[in-house]
Amino acid sequence: MRDLSSLPLGRSGRVLCLRAGAGMGRRLMDLGFTPGAKAACVLAAPGNGMRAYRVRGAVIALRRREAQTVILEDENHE
Repeated sequence: MRDLSSLPLGRSGRVLCLRAGAGMGRRLMDLGFTPGAKAACVLAAPGNGMRAYRVRGAVIALRRREAQTVILEDENHE
């Protein structure tokens, strides 16, 4: 298990759960981060800032603190 913010560029995982407050959790679920959804890191801004993730066919940009609330199960084992 890992959180979405620690997912390396080019790797993917399946959403296990969200550890966010009600408002942020609802927003993330509306964006497609629901249990069982595949999420992949497709872009990473320099300086550990924003990252873009592909989930359910859309590319979603999240801040690190938002991505830390999405808990994944790795699909690509290192």
